[in-house]
Amino acid sequence: MKTIIKTIRENIKTPWGMWLAFLGTLLATALAAGLSVFWFGLSITNLTDIVPWGLWITIDLSSIAMSAGAFSLCAGVYLFGLKRYEPIARTATFVGLIGYTMAMLSLVLDIGRPDRFWKALVFWNTHSLMWEVTMCVMLYLTVLVFEAMPIFATFEWLRGKYPRLAQKMERVHHYAPVLAIIGLGLSSLHQSSLGAMYGVIKARPIWYKPEMAVLFMFSAIVGGIALTLLASMLSARLTSKAKVNDILIERAAHFLGYLMIGYLYWRFWDWLAQTYTYEPGRTEAFEILTKGTLSFNFWFGEMIFGALLPTFILLYQPMRYSPLWRMLALAMIVGGVVAFRFDTNMVGFLAVISYLPGEALISYAHYTPSLVEWAAGLGIIAYGLLAFSLGVKYLRVVDHRLTSESHEAVRVTTDEAVKA
Repeated sequence: MKTIIKTIRENIKTPWGMWLAFLGTLLATALAAGLSVFWFGLSITNLTDIVPWGLWITIDLSSIAMSAGAFSLCAGVYLFGLKRYEPIARTATFVGLIGYTMAMLSLVLDIGRPDRFWKALVFWNTHSLMWEVTMCVMLYLTVLVFEAMPIFATFEWLRGKYPRLAQKMERVHHYAPVLAIIGLGLSSLHQSSLGAMYGVIKARPIWYKPEMAVLFMFSAIVGGIALTLLASMLSARLTSKAKVNDILIERAAHFLGYLMIGYLYWRFWDWLAQTYTYEPGRTEAFEILTKGTLSFNFWFGEMIFGALLPTFILLYQPMRYSPLWRMLALAMIVGGVVAFRFDTNMVGFLAVISYLPGEALISYAHYTPSLVEWAAGLGIIAYGLLAFSLGVKYLRVVDHRLTSESHEAVRVTTDEAVKA
């Protein structure tokens, strides 16, 4: 026991040990907050009947968006033949798996009665977009687990302790094109349906518009790719376990710059179309977004620093070639997508229209996350950071030397271990 305590003390003094201790503290605090929510209910949060979706749903929407790099990059590699980007798609798959589990942790806290999650599987409501989103989340998470099996098969302990299991997990890589097709369909349905779920709610006029599905899809694609590239570059600078090909990242970032033009186009027309006429509820909410409490977040978080500046950096070759500027642009895109999801979610709740007979009356709501919400939310983010950190250290999730040939070599080595 003394030896174990001594080893822990020695390791905690290292940067890796301090990082794990920091994340462990956040996770322990989040566990206590989560248990409090399960025991006392949502009454200890600042969520209300008027503002039922807050910080946790923002984390849910953002983590889902950041997971979109998995389906978009896997589609490019296995469906469009861009094999040279396979190592980046490998990282995106792992990030996608983490993102979807983060989303499910957020929902476990937010839905109030997580013990009833199974009812969506038994009682099908095929007319509900929320039901469709629920099914796609569960099905695509299953696909991501299969896509990530070859990654987990590289774990040295697993290969040494259970070589037959590692062999079977590695063979799943042969079905990557099929999984990419299924994943593309499920994730596309899910990402667009998240936007459509807001877009069909007529009681919230600022949400009620057909372009919501397109905006959610576009923001997810650019955010997912940006986070994958940013995480890869940061990992390579923080640990020798991560190996990146800067040329591949630069080319992917260049393509991302052109995607940002499409995102800006849709975001611009979404903004412009709401300035045409006065509509009760929508106009008041739009003023909150552009002139009120969310205006700084909208103009600077979303538009200037979240979209315009990073697009210029990624399309201007001298700046894109600089790793520092490129990382800054990718970080701004990630922040811009999070800001978009937060603004979109919150603005519909802050201006409430009354549908009683007579003149349409507008009332205003306020929302600030409670301490319990912050503690649990930061814990979910800490889980994501911890999972990715462990993946970089033990699973080589950021290693651009790995290709299909590398997977084959691992499989052969595992086969030899099984025969031995």
